Amino acid sequence: MPLRFVPLAMALMTGGLPNAVAEDWPAPVQAIAEQGLTIHGSFEAPSGLTGYAASYQSQEVAIYLTSDGEHAVVGNLVDAEGNNLSSDPLSSLVRGPQDAATWADLQESHWVLDGDPDAPHIVYTFTDPNCPFCQQLWEETRPWVEAGKVQLRHILVGILQQDSPQKAMAILSSEAPEEALHDHNQGDTPPIDGPFTSEVEQTLYENHELMQEYGLQATPSTFYQVGDRVEVVQGLPRDDRLTEMMGGSSP
Repeated sequence: MPLRFVPLAMALMTGGLPNAVAEDWPAPVQAIAEQGLTIHGSFEAPSGLTGYAASYQSQEVAIYLTSDGEHAVVGNLVDAEGNNLSSDPLSSLVRGPQDAATWADLQESHWVLDGDPDAPHIVYTFTDPNCPFCQQLWEETRPWVEAGKVQLRHILVGILQQDSPQKAMAILSSEAPEEALHDHNQGDTPPIDGPFTSEVEQTLYENHELMQEYGLQATPSTFYQVGDRVEVVQGLPRDDRLTEMMGGSSP
């Protein structure tokens, strides 16, 4: 079933967001929280305003409470030079902790290694065995992987074709999933007739759940770090984005 995304402004007007547990925030802020936003903390703002950092489905949202505490405005605050005064507080209070949690979740997920386990740069990618763009990404990343610069960690899913789950489970069931994935990408997929263990079926289910949790709708969907920030690309990256994803130019 495809995921449905509700535009934030419409959701606030219609009350279409799921309920969220609010802290003891000022009444206007708490009213917004009860409509589904998560409030991460407050921060100082100019002109008598108090800022609140919030999020919805990983989307950063700034809320500004008026000095009388009676009204709140949702949106970015901009100064006379056009600088976004909401950016740094949202990054500190929302994006930073979210990125750390996302990376920790990816580390603990069920992934298949592609490359040297000691490679310094780590990239996670959701991969469907029947995805031609996943195959192309695998081919385009060979210079970095084979040079020992990057390790790709493939989170296998089966969503594109009827036999995608069987192919994914066949790779996961192999004695050496790393070799099975490599062989698959060279045209030699393990037998897919099963039967597969409940553990493998559960692994694939949890990979699907993780993909849905992140709101991803395409394979490959690839996560990588730039400094402390986590970036994601859905689909095949452009050349410049591939270079950034791989942590530098091709060896």
